[in-house]
Amino acid sequence: MYLTHSGLFSVDELTMCTIKRKILAESLFCFLALAVSFRCAYGVRIKDIADIEGVRKNQLVGYGLVIGLDGTGDGNKSEFTIKSISSMLERMGVTIDPARISVKNVAAVMVTADLPPFSKPGGKIDANVSSIGDAKSLYGGTLLFTPLKGANGNTYAVAQGPIVIGGFSAAGSDASVQKNFPTVGRIIGGALVEDEVSNDFERKESLSWSLHSPDFTTVSRVAEAINSAFYDKIAFTPNSGTIEVKIPQKYIGNLVELVTVIEGLEITPDEIAKVVINERTGTVIVGKNVKISTTAIAHGNLSIAIKESADVSQPLPFSNGQTTVTPNTNMSVKEGKNKLMLMDTGVSIEQLVKALNSLGVSPRDLITIFQALRASGALRAELETI
Repeated sequence: MYLTHSGLFSVDELTMCTIKRKILAESLFCFLALAVSFRCAYGVRIKDIADIEGVRKNQLVGYGLVIGLDGTGDGNKSEFTIKSISSMLERMGVTIDPARISVKNVAAVMVTADLPPFSKPGGKIDANVSSIGDAKSLYGGTLLFTPLKGANGNTYAVAQGPIVIGGFSAAGSDASVQKNFPTVGRIIGGALVEDEVSNDFERKESLSWSLHSPDFTTVSRVAEAINSAFYDKIAFTPNSGTIEVKIPQKYIGNLVELVTVIEGLEITPDEIAKVVINERTGTVIVGKNVKISTTAIAHGNLSIAIKESADVSQPLPFSNGQTTVTPNTNMSVKEGKNKLMLMDTGVSIEQLVKALNSLGVSPRDLITIFQALRASGALRAELETI
């Protein structure tokens, strides 16, 4: 018998308690290991980081006329609009002197659309309409029959229908108000597909995927994931941005199933250390792998404010003096008193952000600091300016 802080126990009872604790500890360890493995296995799908070569959208463009505008169309200076109306009326058997045509209710526009891959005749796609003249608004207008052509000059779709715009414009004699861009509109499902782009997808003997962001490590992981899923070396990587897949015998003639399996595989893409800055907008994007070597950072802001005012000096009555205006300039200079902060080698992005925030720097100050870190060689990352 043994006396413990919980009471009196026999040897057998203590042995059973020890065994139970050991089993519980082993179970907890297995659970944590499984959780870690699941976390490590998490990634992104191949379809989200790569596209199949040859399977893409095709851009279409066309020139057309929008009618039915309430006096917000092109002015008489838009000669191409007048000529377009005259030519259209002549094709319909109506002859009229172009000088007598008023275009205030008509606007010349460019129509664009994206033809999805494998689109068939009869399908509908959205069309974007943009004014190319001096029209004030396309609100309430209707696009007339407009052929949409591809880069090869062939017509693949035709667009027609009422335009929907996400804004408005109104003006009075001395004031005006505008929301968004009333000279740009959209026709939902307003383009009808007339022809398809030829594609030999089903007859391919191999497929190629192109990474959105070429990287040797990522492309290697994609190939490894594909080979592991099919238990065969069917994926090859000729360069940092391409994965070539030889079609297995069982998937010949059924490439849709093969693509579904491959694009559903998950991998963990590698990320390069990069800092992206946009000085025009003051935007700073810092990647998670960005690190800096041992360095000391201090950033002081210097602000100079100049204010000028005019002082008027009036002469005394009956003194025959003149009123004079003298400028009065007030100048103030303020300089921030930030402390010097030491950064150790290999600090994480979280530590870096906390340290810079403690200095009270603004986004535009961050741009200057990162440029200085890059110039000193302390920034272990690529610095990209957009």
